[in-house]
Amino acid sequence: MIRIAIAEDISRLAEVLKSKIELIPEFKVCLMANSGKALIQELHKNHNVDVILMDINMPEIDGVEATRLVCQRWPHIKVLISSVYDDEEHIFEAILAGATGYLLKDERPEEVHRAIYQILEGGVPMSPLIARKSLVLIKRGPKQKEPNSLEYSLTNREVEILEHLSQGLSYEQIATNLFISHGTVRKHVENIYRKLQVNNKVDAIRKAGFSTKY
Repeated sequence: MIRIAIAEDISRLAEVLKSKIELIPEFKVCLMANSGKALIQELHKNHNVDVILMDINMPEIDGVEATRLVCQRWPHIKVLISSVYDDEEHIFEAILAGATGYLLKDERPEEVHRAIYQILEGGVPMSPLIARKSLVLIKRGPKQKEPNSLEYSLTNREVEILEHLSQGLSYEQIATNLFISHGTVRKHVENIYRKLQVNNKVDAIRKAGFSTKY
């Protein structure tokens, strides 16, 4: 029996992922946590787990930090990221934290099963898009943060999106320019608003110090 944990804060998505995994009889979801903090607490009680499917955007402790903690404390557990984020910033941070695989959430059940087998055999399973972007990262190295991102802890990608917003571009145009999905752009904008404590893009652009066309 292969014991699998799921760290996902949206219960509906967690149940969908559980149903995908347990189509294989030897796969058993033994733990479901709705935050990185809850995952770490449960693993302290029982860390007899082979693989964790880890979301990135979670409350209290996010998936990147949870991955780092898991890899430090329980190195026998393999961490497979399962996220909507397909940008280089999150890929790089997850790999640095110790993740040994990275899937997008819309993968078919057979791809999830294949990834679990691969990671247990020492492989590094990745969605094709993530693999291509990982190669770019290896060749280029991570971008350096812009100075104005430091005050509010904005990521490189969030700064890029603010730059595009300041130029008057729509979410669709930003997604096309940055080779990410419309949903990923929207999620980044939500995170920007939360960090800057604003409710609209004009205030976000101004507070972060960008010149604006608005």
